[in-house]
Amino acid sequence: MEKGIFVLGLPYALLHSGYSGLFLIILAAMFCCYTGKILIACLYEENEDGQLIRVRDTYEDIANACCKKQFPKLGGIVVNVTQVMELIMTCILYLVVSGNLLSHSFPYLPVTEKTWSVIAFVTLLPCVFIKTLSFVSKLSLLCSLVHFIIIFIVMSYCLTQIHQWSWTRFRLSIEFEDFLISVGVIIFSYTSQIFLPTLEGNMKNPKEFSCMLNWTHFFACLFKTAFALTAFLTWGEETKEVITDNLPSSLKTLVNLCFLAKALLSYPLPFFAVTEILHTCISSSNHSDYRAPLFIVVLRGLALLFTLLMAIFIPHFALLMGLTGSVTGAAMTFLLPSLFHLKLKWGKLVFLEKCAAISLFTVGFLCSLAGIVCSIKGLIETFGGR
Repeated sequence: MEKGIFVLGLPYALLHSGYSGLFLIILAAMFCCYTGKILIACLYEENEDGQLIRVRDTYEDIANACCKKQFPKLGGIVVNVTQVMELIMTCILYLVVSGNLLSHSFPYLPVTEKTWSVIAFVTLLPCVFIKTLSFVSKLSLLCSLVHFIIIFIVMSYCLTQIHQWSWTRFRLSIEFEDFLISVGVIIFSYTSQIFLPTLEGNMKNPKEFSCMLNWTHFFACLFKTAFALTAFLTWGEETKEVITDNLPSSLKTLVNLCFLAKALLSYPLPFFAVTEILHTCISSSNHSDYRAPLFIVVLRGLALLFTLLMAIFIPHFALLMGLTGSVTGAAMTFLLPSLFHLKLKWGKLVFLEKCAAISLFTVGFLCSLAGIVCSIKGLIETFGGR
């Protein structure tokens, strides 16, 4: 349900948010779980007998239903643009973290982090020839297994250092700008709303979706809190953007190479999803050339190249993750589900449900706006300091 590899940024988020970061990890899980449920509720309408019938299939369908009177296609365009931004940013982040992991795994080689990103890019070239989602899903399953093994190794090491732990490592006073970037990092680690309508539609028993969402967010929250806490208590002020950089050299290379494999195997899922969205939008013009296999390969090749260029020009993991979380994460997770729920279900919502949706929309908007400003400012300062 979560972007597993970006859990690496959570200890760094705690460094900048202190005790409030722990509260945010829990709060974000509750909010994301709730907005996931109200988003799925927007797929259904009651029939004459009062039974819920699924009348929409995708996030785009929900958006178009909200805007069908004034602008029939506007909602779908907004959702597609936001989805493309988030998925592309995710692909870029996988390349950035791959370059970072390779750079720190082989520090004795005279190769820059950007060059390592290019090398990682070359290994991803076969992605342009992927034809089915079933192949991608097999890679994702393997990624999950590798992810849990690596996290177990990192946490086991942290537990061997328990004698060095001190709660005084947590900051009581925090910088507002750093705190907002941390909010973006935490939100981005939970975003899954893009995939929820498809997931719910493919369940054998969709009635169990709400229960499934509760348990997945509960365990995700538990796992993230435990990992972020143990890692931060181990390294404190020395916590790096990517936590594996803190490991001793005897473990760092092994864990980094495992995470590299996970990052490269994770790349095809968002890449396949974003190219499918782009191809669907372009081919809707019914032009036969846009449906040719060669055009699909060229489109994927250009998308792959774009992610590389962005990874080279903005190689700052935490700042880019924070910016993505602030822009697309907040929109897809808080803003749009709340807005759509209010629009489609207003007459059937009780007072508390209306207040909850309005509150989530307001909080999401403010966090998004502030996070965008602070993340961009941080990136400008980083580039300016070169």
